[in-house]
Formats: sequence, structure tokens, C-alpha cells
Amino acid sequence: MASADNKDISYEDLKVLLEKGQSLLLVDVRSQEEVDKGRIPGSIHIPVDAVGNALALDPAEFKATYGVTKPPLDAPELVFHCQMGRRGGLATDTARELGYKSARNYAGGYKEWSEKEGK
Repeated sequence: MASADNKDISYEDLKVLLEKGQSLLLVDVRSQEEVDKGRIPGSIHIPVDAVGNALALDPAEFKATYGVTKPPLDAPELVFHCQMGRRGGLATDTARELGYKSARNYAGGYKEWSEKEGK
């Protein structure tokens, strides 16, 4: 699997994480309109411009707002994605600046996912 220095994750590695499932938090940072057209199963939606504020919430507020447990700073599997990679990269950088050193970006984004999944 990728090291903490590698900030991108491949489609294949993401599929493996989704199948394991237990520790992965997959964050879709696209707009609500984009998410409404389709999403990667298991992802939660936090728009790219809200990622910093979301990750700064205390755990109870995060769970109340997003319906999932806030990842700890040492979360091994925190992955962001957008449509084609740019916003996911920005969100990954934001998370890393906040101390999430293992945060990664699925650079292929929903575009690659939907093509490979035949959506």
C-alpha cells in the first residue's frame, strides 16, 4: 500500500480498501449537484471549501453533521476524491496541513470510477 509520502491512491488500491471497509473514510468533495448525479458507494459528502472546517469540528459535532465518526489524526485510510483530481488534491493538502499525515487523494476521481464501474 502507499506510504505517507505518497499522496495519491489508485483505483485498484481504493477498490481493495472499499472491500475491506472497516477503517476507510472516503470523502467526496464535489458540489452537491455533482454528487446528486452519482457517487462512489460508502463515500460521505463534504464540499471542498468545507473540508478544513469539518476536520476542525469536535468529534461529536462531526458525527452529528456527517453521520460518521471523525477520523483520528493518525487515521490510516482517509481518502478524498472529486470529479477528476484537482479538488481532491486540495482537500488532501488541507487535511495534511491539519495533521492528517496519511490523507490521500483518489486522483482518478469519480470520472475514472464511473468509467471503470460502467456507470
